[in-house]
Amino acid sequence: MDWTLRANQRFQGAKGPVVLVILDGVGIGRGDEADAVKIASTPFLDRLWSQTETRTQLVAHGQAVGLPTDGDMGNSEVGHNALGCGRVYDQGALLVNRAIDSGAIYEGERWRQIVKRCRQNHSALHFIGLLSDGNVHSHIEHLIALLRRAAQDGIERLFVHALLDGRDVPSTSALQYVDQIEAVLSELSQGDCTAKVASGGGRMRITMDRYEADWDMVKRGYDAHVHGRGRGFRSLRAAIETLREEDPECGDQFLPEFVIQGADGEPVGRIQDGDAVVNFNFRGDRAIEISRAFDEDDFAPFDRGDRPDVFYAGMMEYDGDLHVPNRYLVAPPEIERTMGEYLSRNQISQLALSETQKYGHVTYFWNGNKSGKFDDGLERYIEIPSDQVPFEQRPWMKAAEITDTLIAELETGKHRFARINYANGDMVGHTGSFDATVIAMEVMDMQLRRLARVIDKLDGVMIVTADHGNADEMYQHDKNGQVARDGASGQPVVKTSHTLNPVPFMVYDPSRGDRYQVAQGLSGAGIANVAASCFELLGFTPPDDFKPSLLRFK
Repeated sequence: MDWTLRANQRFQGAKGPVVLVILDGVGIGRGDEADAVKIASTPFLDRLWSQTETRTQLVAHGQAVGLPTDGDMGNSEVGHNALGCGRVYDQGALLVNRAIDSGAIYEGERWRQIVKRCRQNHSALHFIGLLSDGNVHSHIEHLIALLRRAAQDGIERLFVHALLDGRDVPSTSALQYVDQIEAVLSELSQGDCTAKVASGGGRMRITMDRYEADWDMVKRGYDAHVHGRGRGFRSLRAAIETLREEDPECGDQFLPEFVIQGADGEPVGRIQDGDAVVNFNFRGDRAIEISRAFDEDDFAPFDRGDRPDVFYAGMMEYDGDLHVPNRYLVAPPEIERTMGEYLSRNQISQLALSETQKYGHVTYFWNGNKSGKFDDGLERYIEIPSDQVPFEQRPWMKAAEITDTLIAELETGKHRFARINYANGDMVGHTGSFDATVIAMEVMDMQLRRLARVIDKLDGVMIVTADHGNADEMYQHDKNGQVARDGASGQPVVKTSHTLNPVPFMVYDPSRGDRYQVAQGLSGAGIANVAASCFELLGFTPPDDFKPSLLRFK
């Protein structure tokens, strides 16, 4: 394999560092009352966007990032995969769809082991995952297909541990998925199979922590799923309705843990010796920690109590370097030859920087789902610890600290290329708080102004883009494109999920003169085109199979 990057004959490269800034969750919206990006006071971003020769918009969802259809919203994981590898790979949802539709998932060794174990032991099969059709972490149709096949294969007891969404789907939409899954479970229970919901809770309250930000979340989920610890209810619907009545302001994603109890007051579906467990989420970041809790013999983050002997499998391998989990049903995409590896093999120094919430995105996902560095001597990865408070209460998050650190690192002169992520637009946008999201946008704009002064001083270049939309559409729209309103209050209906809107691509280059411009209206241009653009600004010709650069040299 020849890793050599050829010199770009049209452009020798920026004299100073090339800095890629990813404004997580900042798309280009409609400019209406739902658009926190537009409403926020962002003079630097506005000025950058007004320079038409050095900006364009890019697709960041659907097939442009490897998802099944163009109706599928993008997300930070597939977005950073595309940004970092400069090409489009089929991603989790599409791979799982194919494996289920073809039946290949049931012919695989792991599924056959699960069936054999459960039938021989007359033991239960448990499914843990996000009860949603958001198609970001999971899809309820995948769960239904696995449940039906498990019953068909003769497994006698099936239990669902339902993590509630309200983040990739409307904030209080859980009951529509409850009705859907309960109908399937009732149908399966008409035969020789017992099929029930066993436990649950909101995705931001239990089980689905990431980047080791809050292991207590994982412990609460583990205790509910395995030990049956949590407030008891007779049904999933009763749990959700009661908890909502007690706290009407609490969205699905924040509902506390609960367990479903039988007539005797005991949990109906604790995970026990001899059982099998499938995590049906296909996305990796929020599935790694719970997988470790089931898999690892030497496990330190929390006390698991009496640990049952179970066969645990993920829908996919969630970490390809650390091989988490040990077993999985569908092989993940094999992403190779990323921008980071090319730069390392050509002795180009790199910096990756973000706060905890998005640190894995500028490292693990950027590098094609690989945890480690390619070259310790050439790469520096910095994580700024995130606050453990609700994001709407602190919408500035760690943006200033990221900027402080980046400026100090750039001024050392050690880094030829830097990639950073400001998480504010996505993490605050997911809360549904419009006012907090406006503040988040204004905070990021302030940080970009600070960075611009350093770029000026160092004679560098800064690219500003995003991985997907979110803050650009904080309210839902009706079929006529108008902001949807609640019939009783007349207030806009909050939207907490990502959007299908394009994202910006803007180049800040004080030394540019008239050397190049950004192509406008390039057919099919998406965020996978960003890597080649970075190569050119560094003075290299992009690899032949990368999506083409967005730059046009004069």
